[in-house]
Amino acid sequence: MTISISNAFDSGNIRVLSIVDTGDRVRAELEIVKDRQSDFYQWFHFRIAGVAGREVELAIVNGGTSAYPDGWPGYKARISEDREVWTQADTSYADGVLTINLSPDRNALWVAYFAPYSMERHHDLIAWAACQPEVEHRELGLTLDKQPLDLLTLGDGPKQVWLYARQHPGETMAEWWMEGALERLCDEEDAVARLLRARATFHIMPNMNPDGSRRGHLRTNAAGVNLNREWHEPSMERSPEVFLVRQEMDRTGVDFAMDVHGDEAIAAVFLAGFEGIPSLSERQLMLYNRFRDTLAARTPDFQTARGYPSSAPGKGNLTMSTNQVAERFGAVAMTLEMPFKDNDDLPDPEFGWSPARSKQLAKDCLAVLAEMIGEL
Repeated sequence: MTISISNAFDSGNIRVLSIVDTGDRVRAELEIVKDRQSDFYQWFHFRIAGVAGREVELAIVNGGTSAYPDGWPGYKARISEDREVWTQADTSYADGVLTINLSPDRNALWVAYFAPYSMERHHDLIAWAACQPEVEHRELGLTLDKQPLDLLTLGDGPKQVWLYARQHPGETMAEWWMEGALERLCDEEDAVARLLRARATFHIMPNMNPDGSRRGHLRTNAAGVNLNREWHEPSMERSPEVFLVRQEMDRTGVDFAMDVHGDEAIAAVFLAGFEGIPSLSERQLMLYNRFRDTLAARTPDFQTARGYPSSAPGKGNLTMSTNQVAERFGAVAMTLEMPFKDNDDLPDPEFGWSPARSKQLAKDCLAVLAEMIGEL
């Protein structure tokens, strides 16, 4: 078979520079394509075909000038033969080149920065959740590419809880987290879900950036805009995703908010808060710290030693959602970060950080929220 490398599918991203086929060995030089109208790039997702029984070397030659080159040391690419199970590949990084070495058993193999979460799977998730008892689905509006922006609402309690993910579309672990959260919240036999739905109303955005997701972007929407720098003054022209979500938040109010992300460089799960907002209250900070410390006690997949530095008093960046929501509503807000690499404190050599661990973390987060929902 002729060697083929393709990205012409949902979330595909790669450019082929050269392929050298010597029969039993294949070497390809590749580069990641920048987000449209942006200099951000790091997400890749492609298929290589015609490689069964051969040694394959894939050299991504522009790794050194990617958005987060510190994300490459210690990182391992994800591969799959069935697009369901994604394992870690033999991966190395040196002199700005990310090299992936493969020995495929089958002719077609998919390679990605992290286990993808396609827009087709997103629509399946929305369809499934919307059919569950007492779950309401609404389209808040359309994106710049005319894709629907989906909101799921469930529960009838007085506390207003917002969960939203994939402002940065390449952070696919965030929507895997959402799938886990919805599975738990929609389980009528789950005591945590029953308590939460009785005491809170959940507003859930599984994917805030459908355009970037489908285009294969790392960090931006169809206009090349980083949505998590738009929360101070969003517009329908640049950032309709944020404009529509913030407008709905203004209508409902917010008591608790979690913005779900992935981090390229830090090999751990951690939270980032809102310590620098101008109106910071002791009550907000106490509840945030309680959530963080309880989650650390509940699961070894979460820790508090590594993360981002806190903002100085009064210096919080209000263009970012966690700071804006905490300041605007007096909410307990937080950014949850999961790794592209692995949790180095509890590594998994075969799978690394994975969809399954992302989903389980969501369920653990909801259990912690249930312990403190009455105090929000």
